[in-house]
Order: sequence, then C-alpha cells, then structure tokens
Amino acid sequence: MSDLKAWIALNFLHDIGPVIARRLLDRFKEPEKVFSANIDELKEIEGISEARAREIVSFNRWKEVDEEIQRAEKSGIRIMTLGDHDYPGPLKKLPDAPPVLYVKGKLFERDSNAIAIVGTRRPTRYGMSVAEQMGYELASCGFTIVSGMAKGIDTMAHKGALRACGRTIAVLGAGVDVPYPFVNTTLKSAIASSGALISEFPLNTPPNREHFPRRNRIISGLSLGVLVVEATLDSGSMITVRYALDQGKEVFAIPGNITSKRSAGTNKLIKNGAKLVEDVRDIIEEISPQLVHHLEHKKREIPPMSENERIVYERLSNEPKHVDILVRELKMSSSQLLSLLLRLELKGVVKQYGGKNFALA
Repeated sequence: MSDLKAWIALNFLHDIGPVIARRLLDRFKEPEKVFSANIDELKEIEGISEARAREIVSFNRWKEVDEEIQRAEKSGIRIMTLGDHDYPGPLKKLPDAPPVLYVKGKLFERDSNAIAIVGTRRPTRYGMSVAEQMGYELASCGFTIVSGMAKGIDTMAHKGALRACGRTIAVLGAGVDVPYPFVNTTLKSAIASSGALISEFPLNTPPNREHFPRRNRIISGLSLGVLVVEATLDSGSMITVRYALDQGKEVFAIPGNITSKRSAGTNKLIKNGAKLVEDVRDIIEEISPQLVHHLEHKKREIPPMSENERIVYERLSNEPKHVDILVRELKMSSSQLLSLLLRLELKGVVKQYGGKNFALA
C-alpha cells in the first residue's frame, strides 16, 4: 500500500469525517497504520464505534482508489494530503482539516494572504458591483481572493480578482471535475489557470446540498478574514461567518439597504460587531498586523518592484512616516498609495506601525 493510497482510502470512508480522521492520525501517525489496526485498537479512539471500526477493518475499495489516482493524473489534478509539506498552513491548524484536498491549478505560500468574499446567490446590482470591485481592488493589492464559485456574489468576487490579473481560489462543494454550476464552466477554467480549484470531495462527487455548509469551513480557514457582501438572515454565508469566528478570523460586512432582505444579514453582522467596510482600506487597516507578523519571518531581500513601487520604497526610511506626508510628497491619491504600500508589505520590505505610519522593514 502506498502512502497516497492510504490517504485516499481514509477519505473514502463514509462514516469517518475530518475530525475523527484527525484523531486516527494523531493516534496511529500514518494512514497505512490505521488500516492495519485491529478493531480493539480502533475502538480506543474517541468517536470510533464498533460499526466504524469494522468499516475501517473491512475496507476493500482499493481498486477504486487506484482508479481515483489514475483519473486525477489524467485530468491534471493533484491529490494533496495533510502529510504534504506544502499543504496550506492555515488549514493544517484546524481540528477538522480535510485529510485530502483535490487541487486543479496551483497553490502558493503567498496565498496565505487571502480574503474570502461571500454572499447571496441572488444579489442586487449593487451587491454584484461591490463584490466585483472588492475582488478587483483586493487582488490588485496582492491578496488572494477565496470564494465558493456559486452564482451571485461568489462569481463576481472571482471575476473581480481575474480582472485584476490576481490570484483567486474556488472551494467547491462537489468534485473538482464536476461541472457545477454549469453556467460557470468558463469561469472555472479561468480560475484553474490563474489560481486554484480545490475540494475535499473525491472525483465525480455530485453537488449534494449538505456539502456546501461543510466546504464553508475551508473558505474561512484559508483566509485572514471573511467579507460578506449581501446576505439574508438565513444565508449560507452566515455559516461561513460562524466558522470564521470559531477559527479566530476577522469578519467584515458591506452595509446595505435597510429595506432589503438581501442586506438583512450583513446589516445584522455590523450591528453585532463585524467591521463595516466602505472600501478596501477598512480591510487593510484591520489585518495589517497579521500581514506584518507573517512577513517578519521571510528573508530580508529586495524583491522585483514596479516603477511606482520603487518610487514609494525609495521615499521611505527606517524612521516611520505618516501616510498623509507621503501623499503630499509623492503627489498620489491616498487609495493608490495605500495599495502600493500594501504590495510592499506583502513583499516584506515595508512595515506598518500604528496610526498609518510606514517604514522600511
């Protein structure tokens, strides 16, 4: 049995979810040892009943596992496991991290600087415009945009990131090879080319209703914060928010029309303490400390810069300088300057201090 085959087999078990799979791995260390354990050893694990232990011991779908690997290779899909060194770090920390991820496209370390954008499948024109613009501006600043590729807000957020030639990740509630939603087939191909499609579900898994709440924990888990753009009180986006709060992530919301049911969820989030967002600077200011902490551990080297980034970089020193001073000195708009400063932060060469003061890192 190969290591990958054992991981896939673990993911194939019907009655073993990510939490129990994690407990099995904590006890046996390697997935192969899970399948070589006897019933009594398995029953020592919390959550493993007699029936679950027998399901593991009697597992006989190895031919399906081989076929799964072959299909993935043929389709250019990588099967990533919790044991891989490049498995997304933010997800690996979760107690319910998926033991297996199917990835179409590529994931990079810099994708840890991600913002999720979620919302209703039936947005207003206002919601669609805001989601697209937020995706565009955040991606332009260097963030990876994470969403679920559903119709509506998700679709517009992905499209905004693509318009900015930025990175975007779609977390799916079906197998990555399943054309769902069908109207987003072209979008799906574009995301795979400039970002990644990911799913914890095996290939050919249909988009069952219960899969979507489950995938939402991955959307929030991959992100520094979740931005909600238009959502009803019972929207699936609220599930993503609950996961985000449980995971210690920031929650942002776009204010909406107080007479619209499609804004009732976002307005309630703001009332309950979510950060009100009017432009991307509201998000950047809130999560900047996390970006600095992440970048402090990178090598101090001068990365490639655009002409405008170089102009801003050369105006800074080790002494913090307020953004208003830089605006006057460089004759730039504050939004353009903050975008450039954030890009330099993401590259690890600039550090933000309190009160919108910036200095060389």
